[in-house]
Amino acid sequence: MSATSENLRRYDDGTPSVLRTPTHYQELYFYRKSDVLVQLTKVFCKRFLPKYGDRTVDQMVQSARSVKQNIAEGLTDGQTSFEVEIKLLGIAQGSNRELLEDYQDYLKEHGLPEWAASSDDAAKERFNKMRAFCKQYSDDKDYRPFYLRWTDEEICNIAICLCHMVDRAMTTFIQKRDKEFVTEGGIKERMTAARLDMRGTQKQIIARLEAENAQLKAELASLRRELDALRNH
Repeated sequence: MSATSENLRRYDDGTPSVLRTPTHYQELYFYRKSDVLVQLTKVFCKRFLPKYGDRTVDQMVQSARSVKQNIAEGLTDGQTSFEVEIKLLGIAQGSNRELLEDYQDYLKEHGLPEWAASSDDAAKERFNKMRAFCKQYSDDKDYRPFYLRWTDEEICNIAICLCHMVDRAMTTFIQKRDKEFVTEGGIKERMTAARLDMRGTQKQIIARLEAENAQLKAELASLRRELDALRNH
């Protein structure tokens, strides 16, 4: 199945559009959580990493920004190109996994536990509470009151949890987009469908006008016959 006139967007006058329905990415679960990761990572780097001489700071901040920015750019460009959207979402997902690795490395280097992988009952309990919090809240305003109160261990584990949630949500979203591309095609298929739709519409208009013209001619001929009859009478 490829793009057809039935699944094309239309303007108010009925003209088909080759543009896909825009995605309001700001409302997406994984985009909102990626924004939290940007803000959280900036605070983490400022509080717990050296100000100078450590490239990790730039790498972590850039990775976090790359997730958020590529989601925004990919879903904006996706109005015209499935291919570009899927590519940029793939880059965002890769950056998210890099950020995850950085937080996990910090815990290892400082001898701190990753709660999700710990066999300690207290750590498991903290993990369950943290996961419930991260699942419920997706906006920076909900996390900001804790940015300066959480320890490095707490921030790392919160960030790791968010990275996993973003990764799972993006995997599902990319798979959905991939299936849509396979079944609907890209911009070229939509352009072809739109042109064929317009040609079909134009043919329908011409056929209707021709029918109306034939009807008017018949009515005119009938009136002339009636007029001639009146004159002869």
